[in-house]
Amino acid sequence: MPTMRWIRGPMRWCPVAEPDAAGSRLILASASPRRRELLALLGRPFEVMVADVDETPIEGEHPEELVERLALTKAHAVAATIGQQAVIIGADTIVVLDGEVLGKPTDDGHARSMLGDLAGRTHRVLTGVAVLVAASLATDSATTTSFVTITEVDVAPLTEDQIADYVATGEPLDKAGGYGIQGRAGAFITEIRGSYHSVVGLPVAHLADVLNRM
Repeated sequence: MPTMRWIRGPMRWCPVAEPDAAGSRLILASASPRRRELLALLGRPFEVMVADVDETPIEGEHPEELVERLALTKAHAVAATIGQQAVIIGADTIVVLDGEVLGKPTDDGHARSMLGDLAGRTHRVLTGVAVLVAASLATDSATTTSFVTITEVDVAPLTEDQIADYVATGEPLDKAGGYGIQGRAGAFITEIRGSYHSVVGLPVAHLADVLNRM
């Protein structure tokens, strides 16, 4: 399958035949309301189709590989159900601390533990994005572009009361790492190095560049 990839620094493109995507549907393969809001910033009409995929890491898989694989898997899962040309965007975001992937907390106690680990430290947020141009149900002939953005995030020292008050809002439970930078947890973030939008869930500027090229 022809691919184009970008990871972190300057874009590295592999040769690929560029299809004519004029008039094709733009589909976001994600249930995240935050990604819907971010994609809307591009001013292009789009649909949302949720991709039900297994997000279990493969043994020995590096975080960068995991997040890119999941983005590609989501895009392909939706592409398999489309019977006409479409541009499909898959995305996945993970939080990594000391090489360990922090998923979404399972309950309030888990969220408090995650936030306690992140407090006063620097972690990485990785967002993988896949853009798939499918001409038909034959997704093995589709053109895909995938990339990973990595942002470093510094969290202020937090007291147990601060953590408990934040967890009580219910905000952490559906977010990787147990916090949402666009919500109340934004007050805990002292500095970021990279893409703010990527931390929220979708690196809009990088995605816009890819879509324009395709």
